[in-house]
Amino acid sequence: MSLLSILLEVSGNVGQLGAAIGAGLAVFGAGIGIGKIGGNAVEAMARQPEIAGNLQTAMIIAAALIEGVALFAVVVCLLIGLG
Repeated sequence: MSLLSILLEVSGNVGQLGAAIGAGLAVFGAGIGIGKIGGNAVEAMARQPEIAGNLQTAMIIAAALIEGVALFAVVVCLLIGLG
């Protein structure tokens, strides 16, 4: 076995590991972001209950945008890992 084939095999495994770590970090970051949005929204609703309706709408839109970015990041990591 030549050195080049060994290096190519190891680099493929490292690429898959990097893709898996990247996907995990994307999901972890999205979870933290959505948790912060939810926590701060509940705190704001507790302080001013009359804005609850408007705040829930804004919170759901922000959470959906975060989930969309996280899904895109996970797909890119999977494409890199499988490619």
